[in-house]
Amino acid sequence: MREMCSLPDPLIAGDGTSVESIHAWRQARRPEILDLFATQVYGHTPDQQAQLTFTVTDEDHSALDGNAIRKQVTIKVAVDQQTLEIDLLIYLPHAALTSPAPIFTFLNFGGNHTIHADPTIKLPKSYINPDQLPAAVQRGAKASRFIVEQIVARGYGLATIYHADVDPDFDDGFQNGLHPLLDGPLIRTRDAWGSIGAWAWALSRAMDYFETDDQIDQTRVAVGGHSRLGKTALWAGAQDQRFAVVISNNSGCTGAAISRGKQGETIEAINREFPHWFCHNYRAYNRKEDELPVDQHMLLGLIAPRPLYVCSSTEDEWADPVAEFNSCVQASPVYQLFGQVGIPSYEMPTPDEPLLTGNIGYHLRTGKHDLTAYDWRCFMDFADRQFKAKA
Repeated sequence: MREMCSLPDPLIAGDGTSVESIHAWRQARRPEILDLFATQVYGHTPDQQAQLTFTVTDEDHSALDGNAIRKQVTIKVAVDQQTLEIDLLIYLPHAALTSPAPIFTFLNFGGNHTIHADPTIKLPKSYINPDQLPAAVQRGAKASRFIVEQIVARGYGLATIYHADVDPDFDDGFQNGLHPLLDGPLIRTRDAWGSIGAWAWALSRAMDYFETDDQIDQTRVAVGGHSRLGKTALWAGAQDQRFAVVISNNSGCTGAAISRGKQGETIEAINREFPHWFCHNYRAYNRKEDELPVDQHMLLGLIAPRPLYVCSSTEDEWADPVAEFNSCVQASPVYQLFGQVGIPSYEMPTPDEPLLTGNIGYHLRTGKHDLTAYDWRCFMDFADRQFKAKA
């Protein structure tokens, strides 16, 4: 195990007092940490209130060769005269017709149509990377990352949104997507939110829709994501405690991985390559990770006492699996404050031997930076354990 750097303690408040009760955590320390991440890392979500309209544009009870329910929902976001439409794609098991189903909620890269070859999935109207093939040619191109049939067969639903429906993933000065609606006419401040903040906001709007759908169990909603969208899922889960389980897959720098002493991608590298993801204040910590008032184990701690699952892969050195696992270890004291087991072992597991018995689950998968069928099986195994009592 790599020697740990000195880290800020999630259970020592900014004034130096120890956090020794759940009340002190919830009333003082948790809000303090959340505000530090908003101010210094991800940016503050604007207070601007948007009018939301949910329109089910497609509902088919014989999808996937008769094995699933498919719904397509348009989330219309309106602020004054400006509007934005976000397409939410949902697959549910038939059992949801009589008993609400638990559901996994993930953003996707490339468009909803890429997660399955189903020809009825709407093509995106928003930004498509010009380096990619035309949208119609990409149907099912990323199906290996979303094993829809297997998810439905296990009794779970799957909901997904194309991240560029919310905000295009390039540095455009925040002129497109959600930011012009919610930022308003004021000049952006150094703690204004970036793309990850906007994507996280959209995950919470999906949750808003779930609360209106009798076929979805709003108490058993897992939010997750891969890579930069894994960072997004963590930030969404930290802010929105309606999500019952939070999943981070290969999220690396400014996701699950501790920044101090991190190998591979650093704060400087991520800010240089992706300046639109975070707030401007975050750039002050380029090569100065030790000056951060927080680190990513504290983000994981914000999920407590809800179940958290973190995944790494052996060939993903850029994300740094050791730093991701160490973050789970260092977040565990917050779970212990609630009388729970955090990560069940402080020894990093061997590849393909998942840790599923704690309220923090973890696995190190053999292979590259990706979202695979193996990862999904582990997500569902973990969710089975966590949701069993709520079924």
